[in-house]
Amino acid sequence: MSKYQHIFFDLDHTLWDYDANAAEALHELYEVHKLEQLEAFTKQDLVAMFFEVNHKLWDLYNHHRIGRADIRKRRFPEIFHKLRVSPEHLPATFEEEYVALAPTKSRLFNYATEVLDYLSARYKLHLITNGFDDIQHTKLRSSNLTPYFQRVITSESSRSRKPNPRIFEVAFELTGADCFNSIMIGDNLDSDIAGAKRVDMDHVWFNPTRMATNVAVQHEISNLLELKSIL
Repeated sequence: MSKYQHIFFDLDHTLWDYDANAAEALHELYEVHKLEQLEAFTKQDLVAMFFEVNHKLWDLYNHHRIGRADIRKRRFPEIFHKLRVSPEHLPATFEEEYVALAPTKSRLFNYATEVLDYLSARYKLHLITNGFDDIQHTKLRSSNLTPYFQRVITSESSRSRKPNPRIFEVAFELTGADCFNSIMIGDNLDSDIAGAKRVDMDHVWFNPTRMATNVAVQHEISNLLELKSIL
């Protein structure tokens, strides 16, 4: 008999395939705005630069150095600047279009639904995410994940961000869970795993690219199906 009653998942890069969905949305916007006519960059260039700039901005956000509005204000102007495109060629609504489109994409990591079916029959499932309420709920609806989760705790609703212990404490308060009967599953060593460690919570590091690290983790998986052998 497992000691766990509650399983907490991260969403982006753990269940919802952020990179694949972002790339699909950017490819569509590239076509809609006929950006190939600029003859300055390809779809692949746009996606690669998006990931570079977006990662930097989210890292600043997670360290409380910028806010949500700053991400949206700075993201695509910086991307186009790094692609050496004049500001006047940046479509005025590009950020708004991306924010509206990307969360509607539905690509999940392999076996995500199968594993959630297996786990939801045995445990209470919840999400702890540093994302924003509206965006994360759109992702869940679009990918048919909403029914699996009893509670969705976001950085916005909890007013704290992983790895801050407060977001986990809010999650425990809302779900009736505690660090002894719960386990955290996520891809990010600096937020998901470090946060779980700070509240003495068991954890699973999802590492699909098999990235090397010196960080000590309790469980490591590269495929979501491996959760069946742990849980």
